[in-house]
Amino acid sequence: MDMEVTAWMSLHHAMNAEDERRPFSRATLRRIGAFARPHRTRLVRFLLLSVVTAVLAVATPVLAGRVVDAIVQGAALAVVVGIAALIAVIAVAEAGLGIATRWLSARIGESLILDLRTAVFDHVQRMPVAFFTRTRTGALVSRLNNDVIGAQRAFSDTLSGVVSNVVMLVLTLAVMIGLSWQITLLALLLLPVFVLPARRMGNRLASMEREAADHDAAMSTQMTERFSAPGATLVKLFGRPADESAEFAARATRVRDIGVRTAMVQWVFVTTLTLVSALALAVVYGLGGFYALRGQLAAGDVVSLALLLTRLYAPLTALASARVEVMSALVSFERVFEVLDLVPLIREKPRPRRVPDGPVGVEFDGVRFAYPTAEAVSLASLEEVAKLDTRGGVEVLHDVSFRAEPGQMVALVGTSGAGKSTIASLVPRLYDVDAGAVRLSGVDVRELSFDSIRATLGMVTQDGHLFHDSIRANLVLARPGAGDGELWDVLRRARLADLVASLAEGLDTIVGERGYRLSGGERQRLTIARLLLARPRVVILDEATAHLDSTSEAAVQAALTEAMDGRTAVVIAHRLSTVRAADLILVIEDGRVAERGTHTELLALGGRYEEFYRTQFEQADTAVPDRMVVMPPQRAGLAPSGGDGPRWAR
Repeated sequence: MDMEVTAWMSLHHAMNAEDERRPFSRATLRRIGAFARPHRTRLVRFLLLSVVTAVLAVATPVLAGRVVDAIVQGAALAVVVGIAALIAVIAVAEAGLGIATRWLSARIGESLILDLRTAVFDHVQRMPVAFFTRTRTGALVSRLNNDVIGAQRAFSDTLSGVVSNVVMLVLTLAVMIGLSWQITLLALLLLPVFVLPARRMGNRLASMEREAADHDAAMSTQMTERFSAPGATLVKLFGRPADESAEFAARATRVRDIGVRTAMVQWVFVTTLTLVSALALAVVYGLGGFYALRGQLAAGDVVSLALLLTRLYAPLTALASARVEVMSALVSFERVFEVLDLVPLIREKPRPRRVPDGPVGVEFDGVRFAYPTAEAVSLASLEEVAKLDTRGGVEVLHDVSFRAEPGQMVALVGTSGAGKSTIASLVPRLYDVDAGAVRLSGVDVRELSFDSIRATLGMVTQDGHLFHDSIRANLVLARPGAGDGELWDVLRRARLADLVASLAEGLDTIVGERGYRLSGGERQRLTIARLLLARPRVVILDEATAHLDSTSEAAVQAALTEAMDGRTAVVIAHRLSTVRAADLILVIEDGRVAERGTHTELLALGGRYEEFYRTQFEQADTAVPDRMVVMPPQRAGLAPSGGDGPRWAR
């Protein structure tokens, strides 16, 4: 390893030497050991190979000196050739061991990344919806990427580096002292010329790198937001493209300037240290030559000392920063464990039950509920705030009770923020009640398995979320084993088959991020088709026709009628035309059931429902007396599932 490489290594260690005075945590070390235990055989081999490689690295300079001595002493040609051959064998062995060590390092490191990422991903999937409503996605993804990779470096780089550097340093010092303690002392006295400038320049470069990283992150955020379909639309409608461009260019210019300064500082530093290294070698050759001419040192020893000098500075500078590297790796592990230590607020019972076979009824019995506090579901570091929000825990549902009998349709109406969507979210157990119970077929949902709940319930929300994937992939989320015939059947029943058939790629058409390549009505009908494929026994519709034009609404309502055919349904709607024929209508006010009854009963009551109805339909009924009303299939007298024509009644 030449002096220039040593200088670069010294600078690299110094740039990463953020001296964090953090104590070692025995609990963290034990958990690291638990993750490392499955790889212990490879770790032992890895460490042994690192030691052997370090021994061979020291052996080569010594043998080079022996060659010089043999030449000076006029030894036989066979001796010189033999030593040279041994050097060649060691070089080949070093290359082979280097490949083997690198393979083991990569295997251990990548396996650890796999274990950590899988553990974090699986754990995050078990977190409640409240966790995702608070956490910044970027911060969470960073744990799966940057922190996991930082933890991996503890095994693939830091651990092997410490072992091999300690062995190399001890052997190098022992050999050098054996050859000439005076020259060895001089070499150690020159060490501060390497380490101190490296620390100083490293801090400066690290500061510039952090500033550049901040600007890069800002540019990345700007690009991510502006390059998404909704973001690009917003910029075109209300943004100022010239100002956006100027802001981006300013950050990019700053990154360029920092890059130029960084490159120059690095080059000046490395050039300076390389010059110092050359001067150090000159001193070794000069002093060594002086001793050699006086007969106090062999010529070969001078060569060996010069070569060993290059092997001395690299491990010394690396070990000087070893503690910082170890602490950085521990910090990465702790940040990963911080996520793994978050206890999911909603957990499955050790021996969960299944929803009984047959039609399913939904019951709310004295339900009280408050959204969980940030402390219960999140971390300040994942929300990227200094301190978690202390608000929360205020009861939003108060003694809510009702029952949807199997096959019935129960509608929830009321003003925005009254608690309708909160009620709907308790049925699939997106949240757990604080008091009372939510039951499916008489069984508390907290006693049921997650798989059983998912197989029983189907939900359509107002945003109709889709993944950036094909139509086929978005559909088979509901039932992975579904064939093309089943997919086309549910598309036809959702009034979407003709559209998909007209697309060049058909079922393999990519819908875009959040389904943005489809219209709002098409997205909703695709989510309804997914629900139909799932064949749930209970359907929950949360504002499924909100924000749609009248044409799209009619198509979606027809698909929804198909989806509710023969199923228990809980429907949330602002438009009362969609729920006139419900078996039971609940008026929700301030988290309470203010009124309950059928459409006719509530109108006769003359309360809040009658007020809503009059506000929505008084003028419309005068202008358009023949208004469409969606009805449950069993009441509308419609054709059985799969029949032709729109499934609505006037």
